Amino acid sequence: MNRDALAKLRLDRRLLRRRGWMSEAELQRELSALPDVGAKATTLGHAADERESAASRGAEEPGTAQ
Repeated sequence: MNRDALAKLRLDRRLLRRRGWMSEAELQRELSALPDVGAKATTLGHAADERESAASRGAEEPGTAQ
C-alpha cells in the first residue's frame, strides 16, 4: 500500500480500534489538524424554520395551488 492510500486510512474509525495503529498523542494531533467545518452544520430547528418560511411564502403568492 502506498503512502497516500495509508494517509487516507489514518483516521478510519474501524482502524482506530486496532491495537498499535496510532498512539493517543498521534490521534490528538491528527484530530486537531482537521479543518473546522462548523459553518456547514445545520440544526434541526433551523431546517424546520426554513421549511415553514418557504411554505408560508408559497401560501402568500397568488396563483399557487395548495
